[in-house]
Amino acid sequence: MPSVLIVDDLLSIHEMLEAVIQPTGYLTAFATDGAAGLMRYKEEKFDVVLADIDMKPVDGITLLKQLKEYDANAAVIIMTAYASTESAIQALKFGAFDYLQKPFRVDELIGTLKRGIEYREYQVNRAESNGSVIKSADLESRLVGRGAKIVKLRGQIQRLAGARTPVLLQGQPGTGRETIAEILHESVAEDGAQFVRIDCSLSSEESFVRGLLGENGVGGEWVNKATGGTLLLEKLEALPLIMQKELVSVLRNNAHRFRLICTTDDDLELRTDEGTFHDELFYRVASLPVTVPSLQQRIEDLAEIIRSILSSCANPHFDAKLIEFSPDAMQVLSAYPWPGNVLELSQVVTQIAVTTDTRMVGIELLPEKLKIAGAWTPLALYLAEQRRRYIGKVLRACHGNRTAAAQALGIPEAELD
Repeated sequence: MPSVLIVDDLLSIHEMLEAVIQPTGYLTAFATDGAAGLMRYKEEKFDVVLADIDMKPVDGITLLKQLKEYDANAAVIIMTAYASTESAIQALKFGAFDYLQKPFRVDELIGTLKRGIEYREYQVNRAESNGSVIKSADLESRLVGRGAKIVKLRGQIQRLAGARTPVLLQGQPGTGRETIAEILHESVAEDGAQFVRIDCSLSSEESFVRGLLGENGVGGEWVNKATGGTLLLEKLEALPLIMQKELVSVLRNNAHRFRLICTTDDDLELRTDEGTFHDELFYRVASLPVTVPSLQQRIEDLAEIIRSILSSCANPHFDAKLIEFSPDAMQVLSAYPWPGNVLELSQVVTQIAVTTDTRMVGIELLPEKLKIAGAWTPLALYLAEQRRRYIGKVLRACHGNRTAAAQALGIPEAELD
């Protein structure tokens, strides 16, 4: 029988929860504060922990942190007062499986316990089987390069393989985020499971309702198609705010039926601080954030990426793999900022490869946009972007307090916008 450790400093809560939970087929055990709860968990191990957030001397958040440090697969559900949603979201940030707001319904409690136990079983089984390991050669062929940033990225992807935990892929368009999503899908998908890809910037509210929510908000056609596989939501920042809130409910009801991967071009943490992105959705999708470096950030990989692109090109005169770029041409390619990243580079190299009648490509065969000064980002725009990012960092450090951030930056509060 699955076991539940209930940690609450009120004995009346123990009695009430025992009367509700045990008849549904769960074993229950109790502790009256976080310290006692941690000790009992270490002694016996439980399938799921149900802990109150407001306890003394060791509260629920502290217990959560200690449990996750001791057992990364611990499934912890936090109970919180109705008015303390902010604390519940903080719990998600520190790795809680879910939370329950008091007073909660019996069906809500039992449903959340059931999903928490399924989560732990999946995580434990994966750990015992060492997860799904992606072959290094496959990763290196699809995420090309030997620089420090791409090596670090491949390591992150390897560690994320085989789990159904949501992943947030941050970075610029054209960096290969879709390829990473496909790799992660292949590492966890069941036989015949689908990779469902949705661009939030191109979908209507009606499509979101039908595809994400379905009837009664329990999951629509996109969610059903992704069962056992992956749902990729691209440009998540474009999802309307009202839909962001509804998506939270869908994720709670469908936890671990599929893997959710999201991409964003924006700073969602900053938008969360500003109140323009749903905070609970952010902490649910951003538990495993991965920043995909731009091509400009890993320009040392340029030559190897070009060779990889050439290997898949077709030239009517000779094998495209024999094409080389002159030192002068490589200097121009290295100096160009590549706003479209690897995707733009692929388009440029492919166009040259299929049309050239010479194996050595010089500057004269490069597109004009690569050679003119106007291809560079104007200094004013570059500095404005750096300023925006720096203000965002200070705002986050000040936990969204605009007055404190303005004082720290030495600028009027109005200039934070």
